[in-house]
Amino acid sequence: MPVNVQGTVDKILGGNVRTAAKLIRDIDDGMASSREVLKALYPYTGRAYIIGVSGFPGVGKSTLVDQMIEAYRGVGKSLGVLAVDPTSPFSGGAILGDRVRMQRHGTDPEVFIRSLATRGHFGGLTRSTRNVIDVLDAMGKDIILVETVGVGQDEVDIVTAAHTTIIVLIPGMGDDIQAIKAGILEVADVFVINKSDREGLKKTVSELEGMLAMSASGGSEEKWLPPIVTTEATRNQGVPELLSEIETHKAFLFSSGKTHLKERLRKRALRELIDTIKESLVAEIVQELENSETFEQMIDDVVEKRTDPFTLCDQLLAERFKQDL
Repeated sequence: MPVNVQGTVDKILGGNVRTAAKLIRDIDDGMASSREVLKALYPYTGRAYIIGVSGFPGVGKSTLVDQMIEAYRGVGKSLGVLAVDPTSPFSGGAILGDRVRMQRHGTDPEVFIRSLATRGHFGGLTRSTRNVIDVLDAMGKDIILVETVGVGQDEVDIVTAAHTTIIVLIPGMGDDIQAIKAGILEVADVFVINKSDREGLKKTVSELEGMLAMSASGGSEEKWLPPIVTTEATRNQGVPELLSEIETHKAFLFSSGKTHLKERLRKRALRELIDTIKESLVAEIVQELENSETFEQMIDDVVEKRTDPFTLCDQLLAERFKQDL
């Protein structure tokens, strides 16, 4: 192993914040050098408990995460916090800065906060989020909180990265709940109805309970039934109850010979492998295309309608993998 890789690994394992920040920046920028470090760090991962927090914009996710940080620090837990933000159309970086929303924890040496830009990636998580989680895990963080940009039918990637996934709603979201019910029922381990002082709380709880009851009917007794926690994050109400439900879900995952945990870890490993293969193949093929003498002609052929992207793609893949499509 090259000395610089081993040196970086040793510093990460020792909790060196500056080294971790540089590595995370390299990962987010797609630097090839970060891949070797990640390979070496992988055996040291798997100790942190990962909690995903997702929900529509405006439901108070950031305030809730801020209070969760405070609560976990109160019992001596070390935390890594990843806030997945919308991508700036101008800079390509995260619109919201690392500590804008949780700045009161920014000087705490036991709290590492980082924003990651989505960069057009659907699913609520960035391409590099899982790798950054591994870095924070290897650093020795007890808890890793991942706040995603939103939730919906196509934005449920957080479930493959987290042990416990929290979906945050607010009172009066009946129509929205109906619209996304298939996605959130599959994703959520714990439901939080934040801003519970608003009108419509009972109705929202009732609708959610009804959907959960239908989902649970006819299912296995071993199936986890997501609890509903009401909070007012701005006043720190309901947060202890939320942390208690997270611990209950953790106990569920680790029960019965860790069967539920192993199933979740297998799903994560499968997604990681597939995403890594996709990323490597796409990068390699695109690089070859851009270096090809016929690349500009291919683009012109598509523009002039002499061919279409689908046919061209089939031809390129057939040529690359030496098979007829």
